[in-house]
Amino acid sequence: MPAAQHLKALKIVSFPIDDDCVGSKWTVANEDQLAGLIATIVMGQAMQAEHIIESLLPAVPAFTNEALKQEAIIKFTVQEVKQSPRVGYPRVHRDGLIFELISWIAAKQVSGDTCFLKDPHTSATSQGLDGIMIELSNDRSEISKSTIFEDKCVESPRNTFTQKVIPGFLDRHSNTRNAELIAAAANLIKMSGASNAQAMSMVNKVMDNSCRHYRAGFALTPKFDDEEAQKSLFKGYNKINDISQDQRIGASLIVNGELRDWFDTLADKIVRYIQNLEVA
Repeated sequence: MPAAQHLKALKIVSFPIDDDCVGSKWTVANEDQLAGLIATIVMGQAMQAEHIIESLLPAVPAFTNEALKQEAIIKFTVQEVKQSPRVGYPRVHRDGLIFELISWIAAKQVSGDTCFLKDPHTSATSQGLDGIMIELSNDRSEISKSTIFEDKCVESPRNTFTQKVIPGFLDRHSNTRNAELIAAAANLIKMSGASNAQAMSMVNKVMDNSCRHYRAGFALTPKFDDEEAQKSLFKGYNKINDISQDQRIGASLIVNGELRDWFDTLADKIVRYIQNLEVA
């Protein structure tokens, strides 16, 4: 194995869950690299993080300064009671941000040269589309696949899957919430080098359910790391109908120990990483 492989932040394994969906299991392979990538993205440098992931380089932001460092540290600090000036965010919001960034890193690790992924949020309170990725044909003339992400870091994943994720996906599947998808997909197409006119002639394919995939991602404790637990968690995915098994993806970040404790530890590591960055 090439030496640089140890710079992959995550180990990603694909597997069938049941007849209705496929799984993608993520575990941390290099925690230092993961912390550095998360810090880099939160400093507004998703493009630098993408370069690091593609080239298997040590995770270092392209530049930083003290103000940027302090802004990033606040996003990984817990503040449960409202105060001004803000010094942090509620734990659930902080953990949700970290998980969304891990989800983005996982997608980037397995995407190819014709895949384009929406930049993740950089704030713990950001709303809107969690993520969308498009894959273009080899000649980059049309969308061959689109994937919509829903990322959840919660204590009750099954209820969240049935009560929030599936209804959200059904809205997308019935094409009742298209404007946000179209705008995001058009920007991604332009990243391929297409002109505005070309992007607009290609983007309508993002509404085509036959080439659309859905990825429901959860941060989970080890009790979900077995076949039956995965089947139970993602049961009912076939409510998203008229698509194939591989178009429904159940993604799991399996953490060590209790969920919030694990995110506390990772957040501490991210903060230390940021504090130790040299200003350049």
